[in-house]
Amino acid sequence: QVQLVESGGGLVQAGGSLSVSCAASGGTFSNYAVGWFRQAPGQDREFVATISWNSGNTYYADSVKGRFTISRDNAKNTVYLQMNSLKPEDTAKYYCARSKYGLGVATRPFQYNYWGQGTQVTVSS
Repeated sequence: QVQLVESGGGLVQAGGSLSVSCAASGGTFSNYAVGWFRQAPGQDREFVATISWNSGNTYYADSVKGRFTISRDNAKNTVYLQMNSLKPEDTAKYYCARSKYGLGVATRPFQYNYWGQGTQVTVSS
């Protein structure tokens, strides 16, 4: 059973930067793609970014492309999301999830089978 724990969320002003991390324990992590999703109150969970098992492929939602960067360190069983030029509309709870697949682009929640509890990111205007 894989456990995922997000950390690094917080409050930042618009235009600022924040980095969130996702640490995995138990089970296999390095052979699978990992994704970040976010969910604001009253809204559906939204895809943010994903990275393949070997970091060879990354894919971003249009809303964050050019501002967010996903990366991973398999030796540390950790995935990162660097968020720059943050906007108030980026405010949400951010979740990491382990994909059912190693490669490919998985942007739908049903394509992921392990989820963390989330970390709150709040961007003030």
